[in-house]
Amino acid sequence: MKKVLSVTSECVPLIKTGGLADVAGALPGSLEAQGWHMRTLLPAYPGVADKAGAAEVVFAFDDLMGGRARVLAGSEAGIDVLALDAPHLFDRAGGPYGNPTDFPDNPVRFAALSFAAAQIAAEGLSDNWRPDVLHAHDWQAGLAPTYLRLNGVTDVASVMTVHNIAFQGLAPAAMLGTMALPLSEFTSDKLEYWGQISTLKAGLVDAGAVTTVSPTYAGELMRGEFGMGLEGVMAARAGDLSGILNGIDMDVWNPATDAQITAYSATSLKGKATNRKALVSEFGLSRITGPLAIVVSRLTSQKGMDLIAATAHQFVEAGGGLAILGSGDPVIEDQMRILARNNPGKVGLRIGYDEALSHRMFGGGDVVLVPSRFEPCGLTQLYGLRYGTVPVVAATGGLADSVIDHNIMAQTAGVSTGFQFHPIDEMGLSQCLRRVIAQFSDKSGWTRLQKRGMKQALGWEASSAAYAALYEKLTDERRSST
Repeated sequence: MKKVLSVTSECVPLIKTGGLADVAGALPGSLEAQGWHMRTLLPAYPGVADKAGAAEVVFAFDDLMGGRARVLAGSEAGIDVLALDAPHLFDRAGGPYGNPTDFPDNPVRFAALSFAAAQIAAEGLSDNWRPDVLHAHDWQAGLAPTYLRLNGVTDVASVMTVHNIAFQGLAPAAMLGTMALPLSEFTSDKLEYWGQISTLKAGLVDAGAVTTVSPTYAGELMRGEFGMGLEGVMAARAGDLSGILNGIDMDVWNPATDAQITAYSATSLKGKATNRKALVSEFGLSRITGPLAIVVSRLTSQKGMDLIAATAHQFVEAGGGLAILGSGDPVIEDQMRILARNNPGKVGLRIGYDEALSHRMFGGGDVVLVPSRFEPCGLTQLYGLRYGTVPVVAATGGLADSVIDHNIMAQTAGVSTGFQFHPIDEMGLSQCLRRVIAQFSDKSGWTRLQKRGMKQALGWEASSAAYAALYEKLTDERRSST
């Protein structure tokens, strides 16, 4: 079986702050069926090594950017874990990136993760495991392909996956030496970005292939409005760039077995009405006559939450209800509080995040709103499809790739699974919600829409096959060039 080293700053079920962790946690199991054994290298944040039972030392550093470090092997939930035990970098309270703001030495912390990955790829582990492919995720692992090149390693291929190009791993140029990078790397065709180091740019330049998490987002990243200053780099790598849509865990997100809700399936939606009634009660939504829309999101402008705050009154006046779960920008949080205060019995709000509640919301909602201004892939709309909670999405990134708009031709063909809107502004969302209200009144048509969504292939099978094919292509190219 061929081998791949996945390098990531988070991984479900060990540590999670966002969708990156879900992808990193799902890939190993799905790739095994494709003939690729994946080991996942991530920092040994407090508790991570213990949770993974990682005790065997398989690599060691006398000095890894300021202190001794070890790589500990273990496993958790079918994931072959390599925990980078570097107490001077990762043994600290708070989230993986800061508490409550970013740690000032984050560039060094994640340069160390990347450096360790490249050393493993160059030398192999003490248990005689050495990867054929190094797969780096986001800016935190962006330097791994660069260190691989600097080490002179030519028989290990590399892949760089961009989960969100908005986060670019910027650091002052003065940190080059601290990050074990020679001055010769600080040029515009390598890792220099407007006078700073960009670890993401480094990976984009040096990796053998670049992927992102949806085909549409891959195309968007070569445009100025989405590329965040790196559109030229992405365009230069167009021949090596592919978009592979994320999947979801079909066992964790399964309305037929979800312990948080009354069970139902695409063949019988009866239990969904029971869940809706419970959710209406939980959020105190006693005055709605139309569709119950849910929002499970970070409350930020990027997620389009200000568009909801500005247009929800029209939806509510037409009989709709709104249940909101999330936290984020204090200004948008306040906008949601005002919306709920002004619409008692029609708008309910929970500030924060509650995993169990999110399952109940997908189980009981009629509609899930995902009006993001940009969205590399998005998982929320996939959960909505899985639970028959019809997605309303902005036509961007992975949202556009995964939801088939309920337009006249899609209706005629019987293939629509949700609603898209564009332009991504207040009018676009408002007009789309009018379509939702109108369609909801057609109960049999609405049921058909729900069931089509629930029958979509939303798991990792197709995505893992695409990753495996990319790995095969890269390793074949390496063999043919030696």
